[in-house]
Formats: sequence, structure tokens, C-alpha cells
Amino acid sequence: MKESLDARVRILDAAEQLFARHGFDATATSAIAILAAVPKGLLFYYFPRKPDLLRALVAERHGLGPIDTTTLIEPGNPVRSLLNLTRKIHEIQRTSEVIRVIIWRERHTHPEVESDLTHHRSQVQEVIERVLQGSLHNPISAARLRTAAQAWLAILALRPLADGTESDDSVSGLQEFATLICDGLTTRVGRGLPDPV
Repeated sequence: MKESLDARVRILDAAEQLFARHGFDATATSAIAILAAVPKGLLFYYFPRKPDLLRALVAERHGLGPIDTTTLIEPGNPVRSLLNLTRKIHEIQRTSEVIRVIIWRERHTHPEVESDLTHHRSQVQEVIERVLQGSLHNPISAARLRTAAQAWLAILALRPLADGTESDDSVSGLQEFATLICDGLTTRVGRGLPDPV
């Protein structure tokens, strides 16, 4: 049983590597079987169709997993809290080519990938909201919190993860964006007007 599970993992590892390098459509199942060192028939035993491989990769390797936000939150410092969360998300994303390359490349041509990406964004937004909520001293409306989380999510989605290194400019730029977003949370909207509901 363990050998068959190992073969399945090797197949997924090979598919992940080749899909990231060449794209889904340009990768032959025979190349995946060769790289995984399994007979092609075993590949089809686990994944009867090539899209089943992509579906399994996305479903099994794209999730964030549990994130302990208590270790990321700095009470009274939402900017630092957002940057802590961003660093954690980037650590998670660096462990897999799926997030960095495959998802973005295949999302427009494979509906299951787009669906998973939508679910992933929703998960990230919820975590951002929890981190912001926990770092603010004063309560804010759900609408403002949601808008700030959506803005930060958009910034994270645009920022490429090229080689996993953080340059001083990128850290400084993220800090400026975080400050801008958090300033909008900690100041009243429109000179003393109450928060929108």
C-alpha cells in the first residue's frame, strides 16, 4: 500500500514540475510517467484523464492550510500585522510551483483551476480580515474591514514571487501600501462621519 501511495506522490510531483515548466497542454503523460519512474498504466490507474492530474494538484497542493493568526498579529500595529501575514503566505507559496506558476497559467483554460483560485482568494481574504481585526484597537464596520482586506488581497495577487527573495524596494513598497490601507481603517471617513454599515 505504501509503495502505491509513493507512486501517486511521485506522479503528482512529476506533473507539478512539468506543468510548471512546459504548461499543461504541452506536457505529455508519457513524460510525467518517465519522470515519476512509473509505468504509464499506473499513471492512468490513479488519474484516468490528464485533467484529473491537474485537478488533483490544485485540490491537494494549492490550499493555505491552517494559519495561526495569533502569531502574526501585533496589537495596535495593523501595518506590521499585514506584513507578518504576507511573509507567512509567501513562505507557504514558495513550497510549491502550483501556486507560483501553474495556477496563474492555467486558470483561464481550465474551469476547475479558476474555481479553486476563487476559493483560495476567499480563504486569504478571511485570514487578512482576522489579522486586521485582531490588530486594531477600535472596532470598525464589517464593510470597511472587507474593503481593506480586498485591497490587500489585490496587492498580494499582483506581486510576483520570482525567486523567493525580498528586495528592500519590494518590502518598502509593501509597507507603504499597508500603511495607506491601514490609515484608511484607523481614521474616520469624511471628517467625523460615522463608519458606513
